Amino acid sequence: MWNTIIGAVAAVALALYLLRRFRREHDRRRGKYERFFRNATSVLADAHIEDTDTVGYPKLAGRYRGLAVQVLPVIDTLATRRLPALWLLVTLQDALPLKGRFDLMMRPAGPTTFSNFDLLPFTVERPAGYPEHAVLRTDDSGHLLPAHVVAPHLDVFLDTHAKELLITPNGLRLVWLLAEASRARYGVFREADFGDTDLEAELLTGLLDRLVAIRQSVLDWSRSNA
Repeated sequence: MWNTIIGAVAAVALALYLLRRFRREHDRRRGKYERFFRNATSVLADAHIEDTDTVGYPKLAGRYRGLAVQVLPVIDTLATRRLPALWLLVTLQDALPLKGRFDLMMRPAGPTTFSNFDLLPFTVERPAGYPEHAVLRTDDSGHLLPAHVVAPHLDVFLDTHAKELLITPNGLRLVWLLAEASRARYGVFREADFGDTDLEAELLTGLLDRLVAIRQSVLDWSRSNA
């Protein structure tokens, strides 16, 4: 009898300990993510953070210049990378008059956790004037967005942090390398630690302005060919 009582008390104590530990970890993560987005929320109207039901970062959603926006940090720990990376996916959610996907990836080196680039069936010859290490793919080679529509905006890839530009019938996305994990912590603990990396308002504004300009070029091209 006493063994049963003692066992029950121990089980309750363990459950309470684990619950407190879970809550502390939850509060720690929530505070970390709030700090990560705090400077960027001012960029968006109706800014709010949404849970993604994953162990990673939540996403920031809102509107920019009247357009729906999603901002999602993604941790990439694939073995093909020397160090884990923190990618920023900035997406304008706006229907475009397109039939195929335009996906430009810089220096692709295998599968990624943030893109379906490797699943697209058609690789397109790199157009003249496009960045040297760019690879272009699509799911519909007969309806690929003309190279000249996008070309004026590709100077963003002069910065090696710019990784991918995706243009689809449902919207546009830029992928940006925010940080790489601490080599010391990853080497010893295999922990993807990005230190005090935050999302700065200036960076987010620049990426959004770029996407808005690309969207306008696509719409202008569509109207001129209507």
